[in-house]
This record gives sequence, structure tokens and C-alpha cells, in this order.
Amino acid sequence: MAVKLRLMRMGKKKQPTYRVVAADSRSPRDGRFIEVLGFYNPRSEPSVIEINNEKAVGWLKNGAQPTERVQKLLTVSGAWSEFTGEAAPTPYVVDAPAAPAAAADDAAEDAAADSADAGEEE
Repeated sequence: MAVKLRLMRMGKKKQPTYRVVAADSRSPRDGRFIEVLGFYNPRSEPSVIEINNEKAVGWLKNGAQPTERVQKLLTVSGAWSEFTGEAAPTPYVVDAPAAPAAAADDAAEDAAADSADAGEEE
């Protein structure tokens, strides 16, 4: 039996979420599967990828073949580098916008200037 690691579509119309599953290569896309390894939600900002790396690496070591998309997801989660023995890529983290921090600095400066002005008036 040839096992593939692939995506299984879930969710409502026009709102897909996916499960990452180990399945027989002959079974249909949304049909029978052997084990759920994680999930992928491409619609959230940033997209959510949660994969159990131990299970994924175990399947890869037993000869399971990932699809192209699942291989990219495994690379992002770090399971692929764990399997191949390469250095793990740096995780992509969304930074908070810098504008609110600058606004807080401006507010602190304004408050300091107001207190200095109040001291001069006395």
C-alpha cells in the first residue's frame, strides 16, 4: 500500500480549511485516511499551520510520500528539515506595526511638554 501525506478539504463552501492526513494513495481526496497529522487554515491572516512533527517524521521515515503542498507545509513547520537532517528554517513571525509605538512615544513627549509648560506658568 502506497501512503501519501496530503491535504483533505474541510469547511463550508468558499471557506476551506484542510487536514494534513496520511492516506492510501488510491483513496479519494476527502475519503478514507489512516491518520490525521495536523491542519492548515489558509484563510486566516497569517495562515495557520499546525502539524504534529513527530507523527509526520514517523510517516516520512516509513516511506510516505508528501504532495508538493504538504511538503511546503512540512518545511514551514520544521518537520521536513527534521526528516532530512538540514538546518531548520527561521520561523516566519508577523511583527506588530511600528505606528502605534511611535504614537505612544509622541504621547509621552506631549505629556512631558505639558508638565513643563505648567511649571513655567507658576
